[in-house]
Amino acid sequence: MKALVSSSYGPVDELELVELPVPAPGPGQVQVKVAAAALNPLDVILITGRLKAVLPVEHPFVPGMDASGVVTAVGEGVTGYAVGDEVVAFTHDTTGTLAEYTLVAEGPGLVRRPENLDAVRAAALPVTSMTASALLEAAELKPGQTVLVVGATGGIGSFLVQLAARAGAEVLATAQAADRDYVLGLGARHAIDYTAVDTVEEARRLHPGGVDVAIDLVNGGPAVEATAAAVKDGGRLVSSIGVPETLERAITPVHVGVEGGIGRLEGIVGQVAAGELAVEVSATYPAEQARQAYVDFVAGKHTRGKVVVTF
Repeated sequence: MKALVSSSYGPVDELELVELPVPAPGPGQVQVKVAAAALNPLDVILITGRLKAVLPVEHPFVPGMDASGVVTAVGEGVTGYAVGDEVVAFTHDTTGTLAEYTLVAEGPGLVRRPENLDAVRAAALPVTSMTASALLEAAELKPGQTVLVVGATGGIGSFLVQLAARAGAEVLATAQAADRDYVLGLGARHAIDYTAVDTVEEARRLHPGGVDVAIDLVNGGPAVEATAAAVKDGGRLVSSIGVPETLERAITPVHVGVEGGIGRLEGIVGQVAAGELAVEVSATYPAEQARQAYVDFVAGKHTRGKVVVTF
C-alpha cells in the first residue's frame, strides 16, 4: 500500500510516499481502506520529534489520526462492524491514517458515516470536534457568559465557536480581517483582528471586567499567561496545548486533550450530517501530494478549518 512515512525525526519536507505492507487487524480491530485523512498539529510534533522525550514514535512512522473510509477486514472479537461499512475513525495509537489502509480499534473512536456526510468532511471531524467538545465541557460555560476563543478559525476553534454559541455563550473570536464574516457566521458575537489590535486589550474594551472564560488554542505553557489577562477574577483559562499549574490571580487553569471527547464522536458526526454543525475544509490534496500538504500546513498556508489528503 502507499503510505506517507517519516524514516527518522526531521522536518516535514523529508516525508516520503512509499510502499508498505497492508496492516492486518488484530483482535478487536478493523482494517479500513482510507478514503480521506486529515492533518493535525500533533502529527507535526511527532514527525519532528519535538516532544520525543514524552511522545516517542517508532520508525518508519506513518502520521495521521483522523480518517474516513470503508471496512475491508475485521479482527477476532469484532461484532459491531462488517466488511463494507462506511466509517469515521480516530486511530489514536494504532496505525497512522496517511496511508491507503489503517487499523482502528472497535470502540468510541470508530463510528458509522452517514450517507449524507461526504468522506472528506468526515475525515476532518475526529480530533478537532472531540477536542472542542472536551474544551467546552472544561470551560463550564453557562448561558449568557462570555468566552474568548484564541485561534477561532482553525479546526478546533471553528467547532468550539459553534458549540459555545449553541450553549448560549457570548463568543469573542480572534480572526484576521478576511475571516471576520466567517467566525461571525459560526456564531461569534465579536471578531477580534489580532493582526490589528492587541487581543487582550480589545477583549477588555468589550468587557472591561474581563471575560468569564478564555480558551487558548494557539499558545501553551508560559506564553498562555498573557491570555489570562483577559479573564475576570474567578474565571477559567482553558487550553488544549498546556497551561501553568497556577496563575497569579484567582483564575483556574485547565488543560484538556482530545481524550476527553472521544465518546462524543458519534453524536458530533450526527450533528454535522444533520446540518446542525458546519465543518470547514480549507484544502484537499491527493495522496501523491501528501508531503506538500504537510509543508503547506506547517507554513501556515491554510489558516481556516482543516487540511485533508485523499486516497
